[in-house]
Amino acid sequence: MLLNYRQRFICMLFSCLLFQFTNRVMAQSKENPAFTMWHNKPAKKWMTEAYPIGNGRIGGMIFGGVDQEHIQFNDNTLWTGDENDRGMYQAFGDLFIDFNNKDQQFTAYSRKLDITRALHTINYTQNSIQFKREYFCSFPDKVMVLRFTANQKKTYSAAIGLKDAHQGTITANGNIIQLTGKLPNGMTYQATALVKVENGKLSTVKDGDNEKLKIENADAVTIVFTAATNYINKREQNWKGEEPAPKIERILNAVKAKSYDNLLKSHISDYIQLYNRLSLTLGTSDAANENLPTYQRLINYKKVADPALEALIFQYGRYLLISSSRAGGLPANLQGLWNESNTPPWGSDYHSNINIQMNYWLAEPTNLSECQVPYLDYINSMREVSKMHTRKQYPNTRGWTVKTENNIFGGMSFLWNTPGSAWYAQALWEHYAFTQDKAYLKNFAYPIIKEIAEFWDDHLKRRSDGTLVAPMGWSPEHGPTEDGVTHDHQIIYDLFTNYIESADILGIDADYKKHIADLKAHLLKPKIGKWGQLQEWETDRDDPKDQHRHISHLFGLHPGREISTIKTPELAQAAKVTLIARGDESTGWSMAWKMNFWARLQDGNHAYKILQNFITPVGGSGTDYNKGGGIYSNLFCAHPPFQIDGNFGYTAGISEMLLQSQAGELQFLPALPDKWTSGNIKGLKARGNFEITNLQWKDGKVVALAIKSLSGEKCIVRSPNQLKATAKGITEEKTGKDFRYSFNTQAGKVYQFN
Repeated sequence: MLLNYRQRFICMLFSCLLFQFTNRVMAQSKENPAFTMWHNKPAKKWMTEAYPIGNGRIGGMIFGGVDQEHIQFNDNTLWTGDENDRGMYQAFGDLFIDFNNKDQQFTAYSRKLDITRALHTINYTQNSIQFKREYFCSFPDKVMVLRFTANQKKTYSAAIGLKDAHQGTITANGNIIQLTGKLPNGMTYQATALVKVENGKLSTVKDGDNEKLKIENADAVTIVFTAATNYINKREQNWKGEEPAPKIERILNAVKAKSYDNLLKSHISDYIQLYNRLSLTLGTSDAANENLPTYQRLINYKKVADPALEALIFQYGRYLLISSSRAGGLPANLQGLWNESNTPPWGSDYHSNINIQMNYWLAEPTNLSECQVPYLDYINSMREVSKMHTRKQYPNTRGWTVKTENNIFGGMSFLWNTPGSAWYAQALWEHYAFTQDKAYLKNFAYPIIKEIAEFWDDHLKRRSDGTLVAPMGWSPEHGPTEDGVTHDHQIIYDLFTNYIESADILGIDADYKKHIADLKAHLLKPKIGKWGQLQEWETDRDDPKDQHRHISHLFGLHPGREISTIKTPELAQAAKVTLIARGDESTGWSMAWKMNFWARLQDGNHAYKILQNFITPVGGSGTDYNKGGGIYSNLFCAHPPFQIDGNFGYTAGISEMLLQSQAGELQFLPALPDKWTSGNIKGLKARGNFEITNLQWKDGKVVALAIKSLSGEKCIVRSPNQLKATAKGITEEKTGKDFRYSFNTQAGKVYQFN
């Protein structure tokens, strides 16, 4: 059939766009050394040395052994427990590939994780043969892909086996090996590997009660792996949906005809669509140091300046979030989605008193808004179960709240964390603040925020003088249980503020908005104690020698917006006194929070000092609640042991040092340390749905700035130095040490300053 001119033009245009897209993806197929972690030896320890890959649902820890490859894998829906028992997040199993090269020497070994492509590569030479492996975990194709090649033919002979972390059945048939099982709570699970060999022989062999796949004399091997459970995030279906077998069959049927190159292109194009939104340069590191293995750079860090390593760890946080939290899935837990134990630390659960919240501090500012959606969906899905539990504990209240430890079924345990749901509500508001999506605010966020506000409307205690206090609170994780705990009041203040603004934006519930505003006005206010500290309790009992890792009563400074250096300088100074008393060294996640605190206090040098403390190599894997924090050689945050919130909090901390927008204006370089003499960041997001397409600085001053308005909101810019606007209609004023610029914007337009 002949095509008319218009049809031919459309075909030409489509071909051109496809060519450009393919070239863009292929341009990303080269390793970026500046953002590549690497080690010159195979990993021996899961927690400290193995490298993580994931697609938001399934993930693996790569050991990279030469004699035996070991990949410990997870699916983030595999949990024990139910609505009445928190249970624990579970290990799933292990994939082992035993090569017929036992005890043979090898040279030129490298094990790399390029976070710009989410691609793991292993190279080594053995018997004069150059071996190469490439591993990735694809979100669009829902599989983990492992590719083994060499520069000679007939070099691969191996046995492929699976190990179940529970007591499932392992079978092999044709080119498939899989494990199946069922947990006591009724959750069924399956993991399946499809093996493709090139010019070799593939057969099934017995290994005790289990079966393996045997490869003989293959030129190359590709393993396509996936896993699933029967979990569904819907209470009305009793949390159980389709069985894993048909899910896996559909996934593998969809990919089995695809070439490795096509799978890789699809993975990279999906990943870079998120990752490439933001780039960061904090300075130049010594080339000799930058070429060292990552663990050696950590060891050298306290002696050799390495801003490139600081930027790498920042981007690693974004890599981990993309890899553990994707739309349609569950949120990242205490370990993201990587877990080797059936009794992991703290259940590898969702802790509501800071940990799950910290996991998402980086999402909106670092341009990964979609990665926050699983957290928002999780909050929504838990509402009805949480209401059931809340009614039993607090029978005379509307709304709902949570306990400290929570699972994927709404089950909860440990202490009631009454402001926990209000802290959840902050994420609902922040997603709107950054996106300006009014349909989302009206249909999704507002109803949840309102019912949490109703809980506090009913739960607050009215004193005779009109003051409202939160009854019987606890300042996580220490101190007495009593009325008027500062942590509670700051979170309630934040909740009420967000509710009032939401109702005002939507133009609804005017009477109830007025009622909540009255409650907010009568909340017990933060107090300054006898040694100048911000009081943790209503009673002035703070111990200046207390160096507890939780500094819960500074929520109003960060991530809240009640305390600021500009609007409430006395409270900000009291928060500073508290921080100094608590000390700089702590557990990993606590130091990450302190980075954010000092950034909000606009003390860049102190925030940087905490950053340097965070980049402390930790070797062991035991538990230390005090000053044992830092990072392992695989850049996982050490509580210790491993907790991923520290990685996410570190990335959020750097974004706070470079840009803050919680006070209704875009403040640039609010906490820039002296060490970062020059740098550049592109892709940061600010509240009001502004994207910073370019921020360049030198000697503490902004030298180039470009702001893209995505929603057409009014923009207020605060800069440490005077700027020259390239557009008309921008007003300038000097305010203290800063310069302030105000202007109306048009959606889609970029506003530049020099």
